[in-house]
Amino acid sequence: MLTPLYILFLSFGIIDAIDIFLVAVMLYQLYKMVKGTAAVNIFIGLASIYIFWIIVRAFEFDMLGSILGKFINVGVIAIMVVFQQEIRKFLLYIGSNDFLKNNNWRNVFSFAKRVGSSNAFTLDVDAVINACFNMSESKTGALIVIARKSDLKFYVNTGETVDSALTDKMLENIFYKNSPMHDGAVIIKDNRIVAARCVLPVTEKENFPSNFGMRHRAAVGITETTDALAITVSEQTGAVSLTEKGEINSNLNRDKLRYLIEKNIKH
Repeated sequence: MLTPLYILFLSFGIIDAIDIFLVAVMLYQLYKMVKGTAAVNIFIGLASIYIFWIIVRAFEFDMLGSILGKFINVGVIAIMVVFQQEIRKFLLYIGSNDFLKNNNWRNVFSFAKRVGSSNAFTLDVDAVINACFNMSESKTGALIVIARKSDLKFYVNTGETVDSALTDKMLENIFYKNSPMHDGAVIIKDNRIVAARCVLPVTEKENFPSNFGMRHRAAVGITETTDALAITVSEQTGAVSLTEKGEINSNLNRDKLRYLIEKNIKH
């Protein structure tokens, strides 16, 4: 028998409100850990399936509810496999002193405020372009990742924290061949260089062009799994490329690179 919707709301009490709040806090903390990685899409997908299952149960669709229930039971094992790195990070986070800091709880309570606010995207395009073509002339290899909506926190944590103003000289110094931080990628967010020597995922494309090296593979990999932009300077040819959504735009001049950067950061 179909349960009237108004009966479901009549049984809602203070315990239910606390229960919902605690679940929301837990999900928000998990979302922060997977944000900026490919796992965020899996996280959203699993959450959507679970919400759909609750709705199916509320309307007493027995057969569909049974099928989804079996899927969710097996899905627990899948979650342990897919999210093993994120689960480890979450457990370490719970066991650390950082979990008890006031700033973390303040972030939770201000979540709704931040969601409604707008995030202005700023980038010193001239600094990036000047650095890229100065390195191109000297055939200095470089990989620069520009974060957009994804904060890339997971990948930032794989490298060395820089937190520097974005200037062409700073980028050139980082990628200088004798610099200890020239290997790996630089990540730029909010017009600042946040980290260097970052490790990025590489693409698994089987038909990847043989004339591109590991920097280009990493550029494609990070843009396949996030909404970031990646700029590469080839160490062999000095060619400058921009990668977005897994697609490489190669052999760019200054005007073309500027056009592609400005076009993509407006979205």
